[in-house]
Amino acid sequence: MDTKKMAAVGAAVLQYIRSEEEALMASLSLARMAAPAPQIPLAAKPWAFNGRQQQMEMRNLMQLRIFAGARLR
Repeated sequence: MDTKKMAAVGAAVLQYIRSEEEALMASLSLARMAAPAPQIPLAAKPWAFNGRQQQMEMRNLMQLRIFAGARLR
């Protein structure tokens, strides 16, 4: 087969693959934009925040107690 024909066939195949990839990316971006963000019930938020804050305070107190006796110099 002629080298020009081979080059044309190769370019056509690469163009087809590129167009398919672009179409797939476009459909994925549209799907992301169309999907609504998950909604968290407002009633659950204060309890969740309070629980997380309590856990962080307890961890901080434990760390202070552990490192207070070490007297790192």
